[in-house]
Amino acid sequence: MAEHKVGEMNTESQEKTFDGFMSWVTWSVIVILVLLVGMAIFIS
Repeated sequence: MAEHKVGEMNTESQEKTFDGFMSWVTWSVIVILVLLVGMAIFIS
């Protein structure tokens, strides 16, 4: 089994995945908030 050395793992792929996920979450929250505000204004 290989020796584990702290700080030597390449995390570029995980960082890109996390950045994409955070971007998706941010835009999803923005869309949901816009929909809720629109519903509050135009439906009631």
